[in-house]
Amino acid sequence: MFAIIDVETTGGVARFERITEIAIVLHDGEKVVSTFSTLINPEKSIPPGITQLTGITNEMVEQAPKFYEVAKQIVELTEDAVFVAHNVSFDYNFIREEFARLGYTFSRKQLCTVRLSRKVFPGLPSYSLSNLKRHFGISAARSHRALDDTLATAQLFERILAEQSGKTIRSMVNHGIRESKLPPAITLDRLHAIPESCGVYYLHGEGGEVIYVGKSLNIRKRLFEHFADPTNKGEKLRAGVVDISFEVTGSELVALLLESAEIKRLAPRINRALRLRHHTGCIFTYTDQNGYNCLAVGKHNSRNAGKFDLVADYPKIDNARAPAKHRPAIRTLLPAQQPRLFGTRLFSLFHQAVPRRLCRRRSTGNVQRARPAGVGGAQPATQRQFFILNEGRTEGEQAVVGVQDGRYIGYGYFDASFEAFGTEDLLESLSTPYEDPDAARIIRGYLDGKKKGRVVAW
Repeated sequence: MFAIIDVETTGGVARFERITEIAIVLHDGEKVVSTFSTLINPEKSIPPGITQLTGITNEMVEQAPKFYEVAKQIVELTEDAVFVAHNVSFDYNFIREEFARLGYTFSRKQLCTVRLSRKVFPGLPSYSLSNLKRHFGISAARSHRALDDTLATAQLFERILAEQSGKTIRSMVNHGIRESKLPPAITLDRLHAIPESCGVYYLHGEGGEVIYVGKSLNIRKRLFEHFADPTNKGEKLRAGVVDISFEVTGSELVALLLESAEIKRLAPRINRALRLRHHTGCIFTYTDQNGYNCLAVGKHNSRNAGKFDLVADYPKIDNARAPAKHRPAIRTLLPAQQPRLFGTRLFSLFHQAVPRRLCRRRSTGNVQRARPAGVGGAQPATQRQFFILNEGRTEGEQAVVGVQDGRYIGYGYFDASFEAFGTEDLLESLSTPYEDPDAARIIRGYLDGKKKGRVVAW
């Protein structure tokens, strides 16, 4: 059974917007069996631009049922059916978010008629629903109204079914993987039950041993990709996996930190890239006898603890030299001159600009001195301790990553609706992290990237 679905909404982002109309057409693979449609009171104002596009006004939805009032009916209609839509991720994400607000996990197998159309009818100039309707002569009274668009999608779906065997449809529902290719203990239904959420997943071997740890923005999709992988790594996973577990994080940064720490803690035999436990090379800053802040390359060591500030750490000393060797302003010490550094516990995260804009140069006579930007006295104290706030695991929750005195001190979650949340509350929400020499690099990379989240100094 296929549940062909379309929703109209107050905007384009499922996390922040709401559904204003939903239609469901049940199809048995040959014909339409039943239809359902209703306006939904979104409990927020519909923007004028959306009204102009859909024709749905605030007055029209004022007396309409709220989502929770039709939620049970939606569950019953879609149960044991494949969720079909034109650009399925849009409609599916909106419905999933509406259920998440009610504390319910909505999970269905999915099928996208955009992807199917591209495969079955290649070479068309556009695969938007309006253009496909025009191309195939599909009649629909109104565009951007849920029932009319759903009935049009049903007609398109029937044309696809007429051209393709059920084998192709099943393949696209199951991401191209056959059940016979899965590990004996893992079924397609087991994979489809895994959430399409950001988090960390664990693949277990015999006796519960964790043989692989990974992270993904979409755990379910990544697991399908693993088991469809024809490489040696894919073969190892298929041969060794007997169970799957996971932890939803919501935040990509938390997933990155948790994955890295768990790989070092558990040392899974199939993971390789992040298993290195100790980084031996670093770039550090120190103050010379003339009072200048200088940069140097050295090795981690417990002697002379506290005398040097770590700027960046690397797996090997040669990796640490690489960012510096093309910048003559950096004073890279010769091996015989390298001071012994403190151990791996202290991570100064706030010189992430150093690899790109490593230093300002100051001259005294014929001697060049390196004075790194944002190092030492020029570094505001507030930048050495702050929180990074990201989206949480559920609606109304936020993830928090804590940094204190230049060190990663853990992650946690808090209720974003509680306005009086202060520094002490956030600190108490943090879990103590497994010591990970990669944590500083991960946070620096995240802060350098496009998705920074909200940074709050304390």
